[in-house]
Amino acid sequence: MRSRPLWIVLVVLLALVAVDLYRDGSRLAAVGYGVLALGIAWWTSPWRGRGGTTQEEVAAMAEEDPRSDVVVYWRPGCGFCAMLKARLGSLRERATWVNIWDDEDAAAFVRSVNDGNETVPTVVIDGIPHTNPDPRLVKERLQAA
Repeated sequence: MRSRPLWIVLVVLLALVAVDLYRDGSRLAAVGYGVLALGIAWWTSPWRGRGGTTQEEVAAMAEEDPRSDVVVYWRPGCGFCAMLKARLGSLRERATWVNIWDDEDAAAFVRSVNDGNETVPTVVIDGIPHTNPDPRLVKERLQAA
């Protein structure tokens, strides 16, 4: 897992603002900034979403396994990944999700199909990688499964 110190800086800055507001007597604003800091910490934390499928498990899946039809490579804090997940609705459970911050082999795969970039979501549909595909494409394939 790679370190992503930017999320720590954001949380610390918002926490300092909250403490300063609290000391100035603006308790409601302080609580608001505190909640915002916690939300950013959760949204961007590299530990969010741990324990998912690994690249090794994806490679070992049999072609007959329906979970191998759609594999979504994602990372915490990615707005495009969150949007794809939301647009898929309950169909998202039919896809296999691989966190590239949790699996170096998965990150290497994503770089290999995106000219060296860790662009997510990268979705592999029936063995063909698609970088940030239209959610309708993914949805259609998941509905067909």
